[in-house]
Amino acid sequence: MASTSLPTPTTDVRLHQLQQWLSSLAAPAPAIAVESIRPASADASFRRYFRVDAANDKNGNTGNTTYVAMDAPPPQEDVRPFLHVAAVFGATGISVPQIVAQDVERGFLLLSDLGSTTYLHQLNTDTAHQLYSDAIDALILLQTQSQPEQLPEYDRALLLRELMLFPDWYISKHLGVTLTAPQTAQLKGVFDTLLANNLAQPQVYVHRDYHSRNLMVMAKGNPGILDFQDAVYGPITYDLVSLLRDAYVQWDEEMVLDWAIRYWERAKQAGLPVNPNIDAFYRDFEFMGLQRHLKVLGIFARLYHRDGKDGYLKDLPLVMEYARKTALRYKDLAPLVRLLDALEQNAPQFGYTF
Repeated sequence: MASTSLPTPTTDVRLHQLQQWLSSLAAPAPAIAVESIRPASADASFRRYFRVDAANDKNGNTGNTTYVAMDAPPPQEDVRPFLHVAAVFGATGISVPQIVAQDVERGFLLLSDLGSTTYLHQLNTDTAHQLYSDAIDALILLQTQSQPEQLPEYDRALLLRELMLFPDWYISKHLGVTLTAPQTAQLKGVFDTLLANNLAQPQVYVHRDYHSRNLMVMAKGNPGILDFQDAVYGPITYDLVSLLRDAYVQWDEEMVLDWAIRYWERAKQAGLPVNPNIDAFYRDFEFMGLQRHLKVLGIFARLYHRDGKDGYLKDLPLVMEYARKTALRYKDLAPLVRLLDALEQNAPQFGYTF
């Protein structure tokens, strides 16, 4: 999530309201130096994040304490799911922002600051193994404390609705292709195969975007975990595949397999109900990944065509590569390969696709 320049309050009503709210906070909330407000990150949604400093104490010291202010404008955004998941996830012992102050009706939150160094900025061949080891440990800690009925169920309807983003936004809108009746039937067959696998997997807490842009490098309690408001109760391999088949960073297949096996071994030791057969577990991992990658192709296309955000177009080729490689490995997914081959002829020629 890249930083953006700060609009002036006179042209940004929400920013002005946020500054007024921050200046009005009373104890036990900290006093904020409102003039210190600056962009912390942009988001794929309507949410915005700003970093602010604590105000000087009577001795003129701030203690270098910073906070993050969230602007989640109603009715497009609702901070209540964020507050609920923050409580659920925080109770497990993983590192998530603490809620310092809140105005639910207006969509303003003041959060503890988990820093500004994302996994994406820190990952390299020297740091990857330790960072991913920490992320896997945090994921297992979260999953082992999963309880039903605490989060929305990641049911068939939701999984299918996500898959439909691929034909609706990527194929139809981005490529400008109308599928034939046989192609539609083939795609439905692939979707049914994926969903049967996804729904048969053990269910745990699922962050839903457990990847390098939402994991913060921390000296203690690594990683800090952000952007969890869409969390659900669903397939156990979902967050692992988000982590290891990241839309923003790619690793050799051998490294991905090694990390997946390390997760599988630790998960079994922790008592998680992963498939006891490593080959079957990896198949679950790959089928879950394909569901996610087809969804992400649709989301990135929608961000461009509906929301005017073209920054995600450059990430389409990697996501498509993931999808194609997975489909090529399984006989049940062969119809998707044929469809992708046909679609490639209609791919835009500016280098963003395939």
